[in-house]
Amino acid sequence: MGDALRYHIPPATTPRAAHLVLGGRPLPIAGTLRVWTCGITPYDVTHVGHAATFIWTDLMVSLAHKLGVRTQSSRNVTDIDDVLTAAAGRRGELPEEFAVTQEFLFDQDMRALNIARPDLSPRARANLPHIIEFIDALVALGAAYQVGETVYFSAPEAMPHPEGAEQAFAEFGDQTVTEGRRGPWDVAIWKPSTEDEPAWPSPWGWGRPGWHVECAAMAVTSLGNSIDVLAGGADLAFPHHAYQSAMVTALTGCQFSRREMHIGTVWVGEAKMAKSTGNLVLVRDALKTATPEALRLLLLDRQWKETWTYSAAGLAAAGVRLEELHTAAGRVGSEGTDEVMAALVDDLDVPQALEIAVARGGSAARLLGDVLKV
Repeated sequence: MGDALRYHIPPATTPRAAHLVLGGRPLPIAGTLRVWTCGITPYDVTHVGHAATFIWTDLMVSLAHKLGVRTQSSRNVTDIDDVLTAAAGRRGELPEEFAVTQEFLFDQDMRALNIARPDLSPRARANLPHIIEFIDALVALGAAYQVGETVYFSAPEAMPHPEGAEQAFAEFGDQTVTEGRRGPWDVAIWKPSTEDEPAWPSPWGWGRPGWHVECAAMAVTSLGNSIDVLAGGADLAFPHHAYQSAMVTALTGCQFSRREMHIGTVWVGEAKMAKSTGNLVLVRDALKTATPEALRLLLLDRQWKETWTYSAAGLAAAGVRLEELHTAAGRVGSEGTDEVMAALVDDLDVPQALEIAVARGGSAARLLGDVLKV
């Protein structure tokens, strides 16, 4: 009787998990690969450092599709933010209108680089009810507390503080320090607003949410209590991703992400690419001297976590390397495709995959070009 009740699946169609490696650790995928990418605060144009993050997650989704893995991707728009409000004020525009314009320009850059739109693109303004519910639940669980009209998240004692944490927290901690804050690492997740700041009604008075809790609430709302990959720039690892993950875990009891993917920082000359240093290389400017495919290859032809330096010479060299791949793709040959996929599956090792594809040519080169979208 037992044998008669067994389901017999032909060997050719026997399901297998996709055995990826990310960050040097196995990441087998059974079912859907869920990827959250910390998106933009729409107050400025896109530079190549921003683009690198979105191109790497685009590659991950492209690879998953090639492996036959279902994906669900979400990339937020933080359109409630004090930096955005200040930038809009300097231009004499309303924050919500300014944000729409900047998001449109960002979308143009993403289309130019052939970066697929995510399945979901939650915006903070549209998700305010969920964000307020999220904060209220943290308060009810004792993971957050109210001081006047401000609500603080209690930083877990076990939260790791990497080298440079104090400086990063001072710059990006999203903290409003008021008398009654219990711990130096606690962050404001609801803040009272002045007459010149955006404000919405809440159980704690008129105000606005903090950055970290916006992302935490939108991620849970769009992808659920736990995801496979949390992605963003290396400068988001602490405090933003650390607090986002801690808030989700405090609310749900679940580990938020199975893996974190922090894309390496881009430098120009002797300084990190940043608006404050005035050394930004905008995507639209880079594309005046190179094709989108060459810029994509420049950003991908390295280990995703490594810090690297942008240069015009490097972009030109990427164009040459791209021609080598295209020339190889024109050759006859059907070997090497498994080796290319093995390299990509192993921590998205594009340099190794590229070496194999150019050497083998034919199907191997065409496969890599297809996955990299170059």
